[in-house]
Amino acid sequence: MRTPKAMIVGLVLCPCGLLLTLVGTMTPSWRQVSLVPEQPSDLVFEQGIWELCSERQSSHQRLCGQADELGYFKEVPVQVARGLMPSSLVLTLLGLVVATLGVRCWQEEPRHPVAGAAGLVLLLSGLLSLVPVSWYTHELWALPAVTGSTLAVGYSLVLSYLGSCLEILGGLALTLSFHRCCKKRRAPKYPPGPTREPGPPSTSYSNPWDVLEDERDGRPWKSTLPCDSDL
Repeated sequence: MRTPKAMIVGLVLCPCGLLLTLVGTMTPSWRQVSLVPEQPSDLVFEQGIWELCSERQSSHQRLCGQADELGYFKEVPVQVARGLMPSSLVLTLLGLVVATLGVRCWQEEPRHPVAGAAGLVLLLSGLLSLVPVSWYTHELWALPAVTGSTLAVGYSLVLSYLGSCLEILGGLALTLSFHRCCKKRRAPKYPPGPTREPGPPSTSYSNPWDVLEDERDGRPWKSTLPCDSDL
């Protein structure tokens, strides 16, 4: 049996979402701070959920491990992202393992309930990563920053957002396996018909007026009239 298209879509989107979310979680560029007063104009500060970095655009000299002087890491959106993003990654790995066991491409028949349960797990993992990403984006301009500087969205935040959306779409595609499972259960099961022993063909008539008097008694009788005559 061929693997259903919904399962294939789920198995393609979810690993891609996992990769994007992993890169977005680990890289320190959720927010970019540029044009900081009393700093070189080509100096850009990149803020993630784990560390702070600075980079000179002219020389591409990058320095990470900057001190958090403004209390950036103490903000609630950053703390929530630190907790939910790794949880989402672990849950996505678990969902992919369960999905692999449910789809079972090497077997003839996939296990639809298992694949549907994996879809629910992957859907939850996508929501877990989408919540901190959306919250951080909403509070992007409210987080501590040097007065007069320019704030912008970093590439890590964009990758995390895309990865969350792919995980949600892949999870929804796998949850469609529940529909296939319920469809099989609702299908009526007809019992096998009774077996008939071979014998002479029975003479049954749907209209009793088409049967002659002698034919009703079961006695052989030869008529001189045509079979389809109405006389």
